[in-house]
Amino acid sequence: MSNLNQIFTDMKNLAKNFSLDEKKINDILLDISNKLINNKDLIITENKKDLANLDSQNPMYDRLLLNEKRIYALANDLINIGNLSSPLKKILEEKTLKNGLLLQKVTVPMGVVSVIFESRPNVTLDVFSLCLKSGNLCILKGGKEAYHSNKVLVDIIKKSLEELKVNSNIIFLLPNERTAAEELFNATGLIDVCIPRGGKGLIDYVRKNCRIPVIETGAGIVHTYFDESGDLSKGTNIIDNGKTRRVSVCNALDTLLIHKNRLSDLFNLIAPLANKNVTIFADEKSYAFLTNKYPSELLNIANEEHYGIEFLDFKMSIKTVDSLDSAIAHIHKYTSGHSEAIIAENSAVTEEFLQKVDAAVVYANVPTSFTDGGQFEMGAEIGISTQKLHARGPMALNELTSYKWLVRGNGQIRTS
Repeated sequence: MSNLNQIFTDMKNLAKNFSLDEKKINDILLDISNKLINNKDLIITENKKDLANLDSQNPMYDRLLLNEKRIYALANDLINIGNLSSPLKKILEEKTLKNGLLLQKVTVPMGVVSVIFESRPNVTLDVFSLCLKSGNLCILKGGKEAYHSNKVLVDIIKKSLEELKVNSNIIFLLPNERTAAEELFNATGLIDVCIPRGGKGLIDYVRKNCRIPVIETGAGIVHTYFDESGDLSKGTNIIDNGKTRRVSVCNALDTLLIHKNRLSDLFNLIAPLANKNVTIFADEKSYAFLTNKYPSELLNIANEEHYGIEFLDFKMSIKTVDSLDSAIAHIHKYTSGHSEAIIAENSAVTEEFLQKVDAAVVYANVPTSFTDGGQFEMGAEIGISTQKLHARGPMALNELTSYKWLVRGNGQIRTS
């Protein structure tokens, strides 16, 4: 048995009997929160070691960055999660059968949760805090570009656990080597679920190679449709916020769909993007309306490769559509099932869009930037699930539980 396999085995055994009362859990989260602030200089120093290997102009730089403001925000997130109700031992369903059996469907932890992620060291704290609150153990595999940042955060977590007399083996950071991920993928019966959080490449790699159950999260190919009835002022703010609030996140806008009868408003609709140097890839119809208005050095003719792509950058494509049906058809062809939005004042059009578009989160007259566990008042998130089995959308405490049936009787036997 390899060393990693032994660690996975020990964690599985630990998970079978792991239980902390809610006060103890909240004490741990509060202590880690304080330690983050007290060790902010050390965290920033370690984070700078990772940042030194990345071009500051790369949009991924922002994902990796930990500064004082963000550390305080992370510390506050831990307190917020502590203030949430426990997701465990909730009775989801209860009934008494004609034969007198009492059935209860009750929430339980998943067990050992593994998360593979890229770039963002805040995921380390999000995963641990949500797993702790939901009674799960966690195995983390961060990208090598964030190694020093992830390690210092895990060290702080382990120190807190040790000081509070809790087994620090409830969290484990996998080494950078690719072979470590391969061992994790084959740890059937030891790890209950693997959750990749990152781009399409990472998710595809995990899906193809992992033998344990997988919940897909992360990749967002995001559209916003500006309908014939759309309000220009609302639309301008929604598109700007959806595209430029943070371009490196999975809920950022990638493709703007615009009704052909509103092309005359297109430049005004996206004018704020020009001030932020957003490169536009426009189809021929929209390109004609933007020529001599949108900065020429930022304006390009779109081709097929500019649709169905997660830019994660100051780039956006535009497609002209003839109708709501055309917009929905385009979305269904290219979407990753993450987040989609419509800007429309016609309530019938809005409702049809909300019902027909198949994505984890579908918006009307607000930007897709709200797809976030914190914004949904879930405390934090493991990721945004883009599949339909078990969890969909922001995955937080409730989504980290399974359930079991408890059946109470008084000597009944089955006779048929």
